[in-house]
Amino acid sequence: MSKDTRRAVNQARFGALPSGVTLMQADFADHAFERHSHEGFVIGATTHGIQRFRCKGRQHDSQVGDFVLFNPDEDHDGRPGTEDGFRYVLWYVPEHFVASCTDADGEPARKRYFARAHVTDRHMAERFTALSAGLAESGSEALRAESLMRAFLGAMLRRHGERPQPDAVHAHAAGAAALSRVRDYIRTYYAHDMTVSDLAAVAGLSRAHLTRAFSAAYHMPPHVYLNAVRITQAQTLIRRGMPLTAVALECGFADQSHFTRRFKGGVGVTPAAWRSMHFASRP
Repeated sequence: MSKDTRRAVNQARFGALPSGVTLMQADFADHAFERHSHEGFVIGATTHGIQRFRCKGRQHDSQVGDFVLFNPDEDHDGRPGTEDGFRYVLWYVPEHFVASCTDADGEPARKRYFARAHVTDRHMAERFTALSAGLAESGSEALRAESLMRAFLGAMLRRHGERPQPDAVHAHAAGAAALSRVRDYIRTYYAHDMTVSDLAAVAGLSRAHLTRAFSAAYHMPPHVYLNAVRITQAQTLIRRGMPLTAVALECGFADQSHFTRRFKGGVGVTPAAWRSMHFASRP
């Protein structure tokens, strides 16, 4: 893999790919991501420098030839590992599309999730980088693009995937049901201000127990999950053309400044920049 010697700067570009997949090409000199998560899968290859991040309590340094692989709702952050900054190419992939890549032979127990958040696979990283560059230039060739994406994701899951494993919390059915109610509550009332006491009442647990149990089950505390839901909803509303001031209010952010800060911390660019890039990428 050729070494990219350009100096990193803080910028990112987004493009829409078939089946709801979003392509991100990022270049960060000193930007630091807040702890956050995503509804779907994230697969990215580092193309320059060191991308340092924490996931599930462990620190990782992703370098050229490495992948970052996040399953849905896995919390993580991100920042440069050196003064040189870092660059990467990344796909945000809906969960249903990844599932469809493993269903072709009808085997229900195929590998559906990535086993590790950080792997070294230079061959596949080169394929991924080249494929992403081609997809960014392929225009309206949706059928070809989807076929190539499906084949690549299937290959990655065969090499680096694992079969579904129930969370340890699911061994306690009552506790799992309580936490599921909390997660559904956050997804439903994300636009409202909520407290740990509110969520504890939904779960029927003490405040301290609720925070510990939720973090153990979903690998993030409730406030990080709430912010992830709000950002996802904000992106949906931005795609529909809603003004940013209305989006901030609709999604429960205190004001426009708060919305911008949280959005940039989780996505890498401001809501205004993300909106411009999203609409610029539409045919």
